Formats: sequence, C-alpha cells, structure tokens
Amino acid sequence: MAAKQSNKNRQAVLALGALGVVFGDIGTSPLYAMKACFSGHHAIALNPANVLGVLSLIIWSLLIVICLKYVTFVMAADNEGEGGIFALYELVSHKGRRRSASFMLFAAMIGGALLYGDGVITPAISVLSAIEGLDVVTTAADRYTPHIACTILLALFAFQSSGTDKIGRLFGPVMLVWFTVIGAFGLLSAVGNPEVLQAFRPYYAVRFFAENGLAGCMVLGAVVLCVTGGEALFADMGHFGRRPITLAWYCIALPSLLLNYLGQGAMLIRDPQAILNPFFSIFPKFLTLPMVVLATFAAIIASQAIISGAFSLTAQAVHLGFVPRIRILQTSKDNPGQVYVRSVNWIMAALCIFLVLYFKGSEHLAGAYGIAITGTMVITTYLFWFYLRRVRNCPWILAAVLTAFFAVFDLGFFIVNFTKLAGGGWFPLLLAGLIAYGMTVWIWGRAKLREQLQARGLEVSDLEPEIEKYMLAKVPGEAVFLSASEFVPHAFLQHLRNNRVVHEKLVFLRVNTSSEPYLDAHNRISLKSIDKNIYWMTVNYGFMEKPNLSLILVQTWNQLGLSSTDSYFYIGRMQLRFDKENQKHLLRRKIFILLSSVAEDPLDYLRIPAEKVISIGTAVKV
Repeated sequence: MAAKQSNKNRQAVLALGALGVVFGDIGTSPLYAMKACFSGHHAIALNPANVLGVLSLIIWSLLIVICLKYVTFVMAADNEGEGGIFALYELVSHKGRRRSASFMLFAAMIGGALLYGDGVITPAISVLSAIEGLDVVTTAADRYTPHIACTILLALFAFQSSGTDKIGRLFGPVMLVWFTVIGAFGLLSAVGNPEVLQAFRPYYAVRFFAENGLAGCMVLGAVVLCVTGGEALFADMGHFGRRPITLAWYCIALPSLLLNYLGQGAMLIRDPQAILNPFFSIFPKFLTLPMVVLATFAAIIASQAIISGAFSLTAQAVHLGFVPRIRILQTSKDNPGQVYVRSVNWIMAALCIFLVLYFKGSEHLAGAYGIAITGTMVITTYLFWFYLRRVRNCPWILAAVLTAFFAVFDLGFFIVNFTKLAGGGWFPLLLAGLIAYGMTVWIWGRAKLREQLQARGLEVSDLEPEIEKYMLAKVPGEAVFLSASEFVPHAFLQHLRNNRVVHEKLVFLRVNTSSEPYLDAHNRISLKSIDKNIYWMTVNYGFMEKPNLSLILVQTWNQLGLSSTDSYFYIGRMQLRFDKENQKHLLRRKIFILLSSVAEDPLDYLRIPAEKVISIGTAVKV
C-alpha cells in the first residue's frame, strides 16, 4: 500500500515538473494565437460567426493534433523511453531498405533543423507577446517593447550555463499558477457568453470554411499557433515519462487552454475592440500589470524549455554523427539529459535578438513561427508511418488510414503557412536549409574520409603478417590505439612502419554509438583477443550518453592484466588539406574542412587524461 502511494506521489511530482518544462510552449500560445487569427496579412472579419468558427478550429486542433496524434499515438513510438525526431529516426532507420533509409535520414535532418528554427523563434515570440501586454496599460510602452524583450532574452541566454537545476523547481509551480489563472478568468469571461460552448460542435468549423472560402483556409496559418509545443510532448518524454506528461495534459493544461480560448472568444463577441490584445482583455484592468509579469515568467519558462530542447537535440546529433563533435557540458550529475552547449546557446541568442529587432512585434513573427512548427509535424507523421509498418508490423491499410488522417491536418497547416513566406516564413526555412545542408555535408565528408582511410586500411586478419614484416623489436609497456572503424587503427600502422617497434601489450580501442539511447552496463564492453597480448576492445554507448573512457578503462584494465600507470593512448589526428587538383564538390569540401576545424578535441570528448596521450598526425587530402 505504501509503495503504491509512493508511486502515485512520484507520478504527481513528475507531472508537476512536466507542466513546467513540457507545456511551457503550448501554455503560452493563448498570448498570440487568437490575436493572429483576426489580424495580420490574412486576417478574417471579426464577427460572432467567425469567432465561433475560429474557436471550433482551435478546439478541434487541440483535440486531434495534440490529444489524438501526439499523446495517444506518437508518444507510444518511443525509443527506450526517449522521444523526438532523432530518437524516432534511430528506431525506424535500421528496419528497412536502403533507399527508404536515405529518405528517412533526409527527413530527420530537415525535421531537426526546423526544430532549431522553432527554438530560435519561440523565445522571441513568447517574450514579445508577454511584454506587449503593457500596451493595454499604456501606449507609451510600445516603442520600448523590442528593447525590453531583448534585455530579457539576453539575460535568459546568459543564465543557461548554470543549468536548469536552480530554476527547475520553480517551473512546475509557476506554470501551475499560470494555467490556473488563465483557465479561471477564461471561465469567468465565457460565462458571460455561454454560446461560445457551441464551438465544440465541428459544424461551426465546417461552416466557417463554407462562408469564408479561401480566406478561411488562410486562417489555418494562425490557428496552428495553438498547437505550438506539440513536438515538445514527444521530444521531452525521456525526462518525465509518458504517464506524467499525459496526466499533466488532461488534468491541467488542456482544460485551462480550452477555457482560456473560450473566454477570449466570448470577449471578442462582446467587445470587438478587444482584438488589440484579446488575451489580456479578459482580465480586469487592475490585474493587467501583474498578468504581464506572470506572462513574462511563463514566456521565459517556455523559452527555457525549448532552449534546453535545442541543447538535447544537439547532443543527439553529435552522437549520431550528424554534426561535428562540439563541447557539451553536463549541468546535472543526476539527470544526464540536462546539458549546455555554449556555441549553440550564443548563436541562438544572437538570432533571437535579430528576430525581435527585425520583426518588432509578435504579430509579424507569427508567420515565421507557423512554418517551423508545421514542417516538423509533417516529418514526424512521415516517420511515424515507418514506425507503424516496421516496428509495430501494423497492416498497411490501417497504417495508411491513420497517417493519412494526421497528414491531412499537418499538410493543411503547412501549405497554408507557405503563403506567409514574404511575411517572415522565409526565416525558419532559410535557417533549416542551412543547418540541414551543413549536416548533409558533414555526413558526406565523413563517408568520403572513411572510404579513403579504408582504402589505406588493414583488416584485423592481416595484422600478424604486417607486424612480422615491419617489426624490428618489441618495447616494454602497454599501448592503446584508438580506432574509428573496424580496421586496424591507421595511427598504429604509421607507428609500426615508421618506428619499426611494437609494444609488449596492445589494445585496439573503438568507441561505438548504438541506435538505443541508453545501454545496460553489461552491454558496455565487448572484448576479444586477436593474438597473444593483443586485444580488440569495443566500448558501446547509447546516443544519449556521453563517453567516459577513463572510468571504463579503470574497470577493464585488471581484466586484461594491464597497468593504468604504464599505459599510453595513441590517437591519430587527421590534418585535412584541400585538394586543389580535384575540381568536384568544391564548396562541399571547403565547408567540410571548416566544420572539422570546430570539432571538439577527442581527448575532451572521450575524457582521456591528456598526459597519457601521444598524437600521431596524418595528412589527408579532401
């Protein structure tokens, strides 16, 4: 009985944490979603019929896209508890034909790149929307809004290096207050116009399209803002688990959001002038300033969640080989998912500030936001098809019906948002294109480099004849040569052929990244003997884990009869040189060399003590 109660308490605590981290993005959508439907380039006429139509679209978007697609189905497609586009790609990529695997890889890169766009836009639009609440109090604040927003964003990004542990405990309670307040005042506003409850009938959504035609379809580009953060439910699943996220969604987040949107709709029916800021209009004027403060905190929390998500995404991309190894700092000893990536942090900060100064208002930024969200939604549905067919062995008719149903909504939102290219939609597409192209170049360059090294490499079975051919003497001591492939390390071949000596004990060590996020300790090390006193050791890590060879080797050395004090690590360092005689892929090769130059030192990445390392350089033309 006590154990059952303890589990319930734990689930409640996790649900509260999920409320602060996972639902921060979607929880702040009421700040700008309703306003965007009746303002901007594709604004629809503000009348009671259209208000009911837009409300119906918002309600059914939340129910179908979030409740049905993500919470019910997509979150079931976890990779050992981990979620997100890269985790889903790893789950399905090893179960199919090579051609479809290439399409999946491309889709995963685009989806990941769009998530970076989302990570840049979310802080900008959330903080801007919150600060714009000051306009309800005084119009004099309008010209200072971008500057206030930039100051808050700069402080937010500057604080990232300390990690989320210090403020993490505040996330849940603050967002609980936020959801309670926006739900309560939404209910009070809706009571004055109970006819808004009719919006739960899909009839009003259908009638909205019938009466407004193409103009009504264009409003979908703003309606989609109500489901921002849907990907966060999936991406952050590994931090909290499916059950706590589901509990927080159905018990707190969803009811509060529905009540708030109904309240905003009721307010617009009573007073069309409230369209200037429908969210803050449902609150009494004396509460406007406190609500601006609370909304700013909620926006910062929403921003924090998506920024942390970008760091986790980067860690996954590094381990999967999509981007160069860059320095990733762990900010929590207890939670491996809490990481900080300095370079990504400040690039995102610069882009956020650029967006605020360029667009100046949340209304103009909404178009840019929509494309980033909907593009990711489409790709998740595409990968989910492969999950149904290849992982769950679902009959193709059932899989086709389900994914086609989701695709109707995803593609509808995505296509409509393309009409906003000139109004800001170009930004996430440009950013995603550059990031995806960089990933493509990195994967292509690594493959070409691997081909070169394999052509010059040596099979393990041919090692003994090679040693007999070149070795003049054995020297005392133990040497560990790091290998990047299944071939004999090139550093060892250089050492053997140039120095003509071999150590008494040799270990060829390869670090391998698994398609699973985390590996059991029993599957960490694979060890086999090649010859007397020559071993091949493979250390396996999940794609969510960071290597720590120092710890692993201490555990293994006794088994091999080696002394950690007498062992030295030999690492091959490739010096990439541009091949001027080769006229093919000039831009690709230059970018690959540039990306290689920013890669983290393997000593830091693998956590090998620098005083025990001997480097052997190799010049390679690309």
